[in-house]
Amino acid sequence: MSDFDPADFVDDDFQARKTQSAASPSAPPSRAPTREEVDTRVTDTQQKLIELKRAQEELERERSALEETRRRQMEFQTGRQEMIHNLTRGLGLLEEAEFTARRDAEQMSKTIADFRDVLSKIEAVREETWTKDNFNVELTRALTAIENGRMEWNTARLKFPVLTGEKPQAAAPGQPAAAQEMFPASNRSFGELCKLGLALTWPLVLVALAALGVFAAILLSSHR
Repeated sequence: MSDFDPADFVDDDFQARKTQSAASPSAPPSRAPTREEVDTRVTDTQQKLIELKRAQEELERERSALEETRRRQMEFQTGRQEMIHNLTRGLGLLEEAEFTARRDAEQMSKTIADFRDVLSKIEAVREETWTKDNFNVELTRALTAIENGRMEWNTARLKFPVLTGEKPQAAAPGQPAAAQEMFPASNRSFGELCKLGLALTWPLVLVALAALGVFAAILLSSHR
């Protein structure tokens, strides 16, 4: 008896699959889509594209609105900082200018009052009422009034350029107004300083000479 057994060379799995294939019928081949099915798929695809386009347009509008909001916020922040800076600086400049204008107005009011006082004294001089006895005294008084008026005029003319037809010069940038007020003659020429000193001193000298003349006239009258 031979040791060869045919059952040893049989693949049980292969045989099982072969048997199952023989038992089951063959699968039918896939059919081509109909025209109605293609039209339906085309319509569905177009509808999806329309929806995607609508969603894209909605997102574009939302993006534009957000960009406009961001631009307005930046404009608000920039404008706020700019206006805070400008208004704060403007308030300081206007307050300083208001203080200077108020001070100048007070000085001008005082000068106006002095002008009116001196003018009334000069206009009150009546040369036709002078007599031989009071001629020297009245002449001295009249000259004194005139020289006081001239001194007031020269002082005011140097202080208020409008009296000479000149426009007031603006203060130099960075130069404090208090320094200009404290040293009004620091930016004047030597000739202007000489005129100012002469205008302030020679009326006093003239008054002194007039007083000496009156005193000498009185002495001469007493000797007679």
